[in-house]
Amino acid sequence: MNKKQVPLFSLDFVKAYWITMRPYLLFISATAGMAGFAGGPLRGAGATLAAFFVFFSAYGFSQGLTDSFQTDTDAISSPYRPLILGVINRTQTLFVSFSGLFAGCAILYALNPQTLLLGVLAVFGLATYTFFKRRWWGGPFYNAWIVALLPIIGKMAALGRGSTPASVFKSGLLWPIVIGVFFSYANFVLAGYTKDVTADRMTGYNTFVVVFGWSKTAVVSDIFAALSVLATGWPIAALILADEAFSWKGISLFVFASAAAVLAFAQLELHRIRDEKLAFKPIVNVVRGFILLRLAEIICLRPGWIPAAAVFYVFFEWVLQ
Repeated sequence: MNKKQVPLFSLDFVKAYWITMRPYLLFISATAGMAGFAGGPLRGAGATLAAFFVFFSAYGFSQGLTDSFQTDTDAISSPYRPLILGVINRTQTLFVSFSGLFAGCAILYALNPQTLLLGVLAVFGLATYTFFKRRWWGGPFYNAWIVALLPIIGKMAALGRGSTPASVFKSGLLWPIVIGVFFSYANFVLAGYTKDVTADRMTGYNTFVVVFGWSKTAVVSDIFAALSVLATGWPIAALILADEAFSWKGISLFVFASAAAVLAFAQLELHRIRDEKLAFKPIVNVVRGFILLRLAEIICLRPGWIPAAAVFYVFFEWVLQ
C-alpha cells in the first residue's frame, strides 16, 4: 500500500530524497572527482570545497535520476524505497535530480567553463542509462564511462580556465586514474546486479548475470577488479620509487594494498555466494575497494591531504553502518 505523498518543499521530502540518494555511495563520486582534482595545481580552500561538494552530491542526484526510470524492477527488489512507496513521486524526484546536477555543472563552470560540455554529457548519459541496463553488453560499461568523466572534470576544475579535456592528459596520472575508475565502477555495477537477479529477470532487464549466470559474472568481475588494481598500482609505485628521499606518499602504498586486499576478499565472496539476499556482502567490499583505490591516488598526489582522507574514510564507514 502506498504511503501518503509528502510536499516537495518539506522536511519529509528531504528525508525521503536523502534515502533515495544512497548516502553511503556518495563517497564514490567524491573520490572519483577529487582524484582528478588532486592531480592539478593546489587551489584555494573555497575552490577545493566547492569541487568536493559537487562531486560528493553528484552520485546522490544521479541515483535519484536513474531510479525514476527503473521503478519496475525496484518495485520487486527494493519495495521499501520512498519512490516505490509513493512517499515522493517521479516528477518531484526528476525535478530535484536535474536541478542538483545542473547546479553542480554551474559550480564547475565557474571553476572552468570548459567543464560544461562534459558535465552535460554525463547528465545525458545518466538519463539514458536504463536502455543500456536492459542489455547485458551495455550496463556496466555504459555506467562506467559516465563516472570515468569525473576525474577528467576534476582535473579541469583544478587547472582552471584555459585547460581543455584534451590538455589535462598531457601530464600527471590522469590516464591511469580514469582507467582505474572505469574498471572499478564497471565492477561495482556488475557485482551490483547480483542482488537484483529475480527482479531484473521478471521485468526484462537482461543484465549479464541474468543472461550468463552467477559463475561467469564472478569471473568477469575478477577481470574488472584486477584491471582496476593494476591501473592504480603501477603509477603509484613508479612515483614513489622515483623519490629518493622519504616521502609521505608512501602512505598511499599502504592504502593501495588495503584496497587490493579488500577487493580480493570481495571477489572470493562473489564466487562463494549464490543468494541474492547475501549479495550485499561482496558489493559493499567492492565499494570499499573503489574508495580506497581512489584515496591511494589522492594521497600519492597530495600527501598533505592525508588527515582529510583519513577523516573522510572513517565518515564513510560510519555512514555505511
